[in-house]
Amino acid sequence: MYSEPGRGTTFKIYLPRVADTAERVAPAQAIMLAPAVGRILVVEDNPGLQALTSRLLRKHGYVVLVAGSASEALHICETHDGPIHLLLTDVVMPGQSGPSLAKHLTAERVGMAVLYMSGYAADAIVRRDVLDNTTAFLQKPFSRDALLRKVQGVLATVAE
Repeated sequence: MYSEPGRGTTFKIYLPRVADTAERVAPAQAIMLAPAVGRILVVEDNPGLQALTSRLLRKHGYVVLVAGSASEALHICETHDGPIHLLLTDVVMPGQSGPSLAKHLTAERVGMAVLYMSGYAADAIVRRDVLDNTTAFLQKPFSRDALLRKVQGVLATVAE
């Protein structure tokens, strides 16, 4: 690196020569997902993540209901006619936790699947007895593909 006041800075990077040729890498293949079928209630207290998650699901074709808290989710379930196929909820929220909300809603809406999401590692949540290791779980932050695959997988187990 060389720098002079008023003249700028120059960086020189020297990389070692390699006699081998670079190997070709196949382009990543697009994921093939089945067409979206279902109504999803997204419960997330972070407005940015709530908007992103809802947008990704809607873009893929799901019908999405959105709640920023457990109390909003309860109100939506009380007033919404028709099925809600999946509850996608944060584990840790102010007021009522995701598992507590899920227990309440699945008792009222038989057949509704539950997918939990959290920024805490899955094993940490299991160790604290918040969830068991057979529970459907999505680690935050997640990619579009991870979200869609997980949602589709959970909905597929309910449809069977």
